[in-house]
Amino acid sequence: MTVPAHVEPTAALFPAVPVGTNTRRGSNTQGSSAIVTNGSKIVVPEGYGLLLFQEGELTAFANEPGGYIWNSEDVNSQTLFAGDSWSTSLVKQSWERFQFGGRPGAQQLALFVNLKELPNNRFGTQSVIYWDDAYFNAQVGVLTHGTYSLNIVDPIVFVKQFVPATYLQAQAIFDFTDTANAAANQLFSEVVGSLSAAFSSYANHTDRRRRITNIQQDSLGFAEALSQAVQESYRWKSTRGLMISKVSIVGIDYDEHTRELLRSVQRADALGGTRGNSNFQASVAAGMEAAGETDGAGGILGMGIAAGSVGLSSLMQAPSAQPIEGGTQGGSDLVTTLEGLKRALEAGLIDQSDFDAAKAKALGLS
Repeated sequence: MTVPAHVEPTAALFPAVPVGTNTRRGSNTQGSSAIVTNGSKIVVPEGYGLLLFQEGELTAFANEPGGYIWNSEDVNSQTLFAGDSWSTSLVKQSWERFQFGGRPGAQQLALFVNLKELPNNRFGTQSVIYWDDAYFNAQVGVLTHGTYSLNIVDPIVFVKQFVPATYLQAQAIFDFTDTANAAANQLFSEVVGSLSAAFSSYANHTDRRRRITNIQQDSLGFAEALSQAVQESYRWKSTRGLMISKVSIVGIDYDEHTRELLRSVQRADALGGTRGNSNFQASVAAGMEAAGETDGAGGILGMGIAAGSVGLSSLMQAPSAQPIEGGTQGGSDLVTTLEGLKRALEAGLIDQSDFDAAKAKALGLS
């Protein structure tokens, strides 16, 4: 007996098949009897674990590749499948909790558990999810969809506490991508319920490279954030024996507010300003555009006032000035305007003639 030759890579738990009987099935939706009798040889391939059941109870587990001969009359048969390689793992701890004594019966069921990466588990949101993003200093929202990979890190917990009984009777294959699998559908719901926390954890990470704009290229980084969010909310590792190992975000659709934030940041970055000066740069760029549509220097003056309104500390802390005769502004507004114009000149956003014209207008000299 061994693993079916063409078992799907998304199959997590399935019956062992007699060699030569079911090994050529391309889509094995119904398992064979998987009954183990004395003298049966069971071959455990790399990347799989063998689970033996007696009357619905788990009696043995093996994850070391190789061939085993089952003999229920052998006094050592009860521990035949306990290898040293997993003695310090979660599996060992789980096995010590769940093993039961007694001599194996004449009839056993053999199931294989897939210990490899289980791909193509899909997720997606039907409504916008939101979180507070420190990079934008605002709430942002997205619609998203993609796929993730699972790993069964504790097969004992997996079969004991999560897999429905029907899959433990060698009658069906447990596949996470099967839409008729209610247990798998529950995992889908829990992943979707954890996405907002995962996006927030990723985007607000102390590593500033973890920005929302980089999330689609960082499958491992986001997998870590999503796995952590799922574990904190639903305890997958301790109650299901599962862990998310990789995530691929296929698409992200930002809401209108978030798209506007992204456009502002990208525009500021394109102007070469630092992030601390990004709002100022974006505001000046908008003012320059307006200036071309109004009256040249007057528009640039309006741009300077707009720059003062964004709240940058260097502008807001400017010293007071006395009103100038003939001028149209108070001292504080005047200083703010001139400071904004000077910074725009130094940033190369306006030339000297534009600066001189706007300065003269602000001083009431033109």
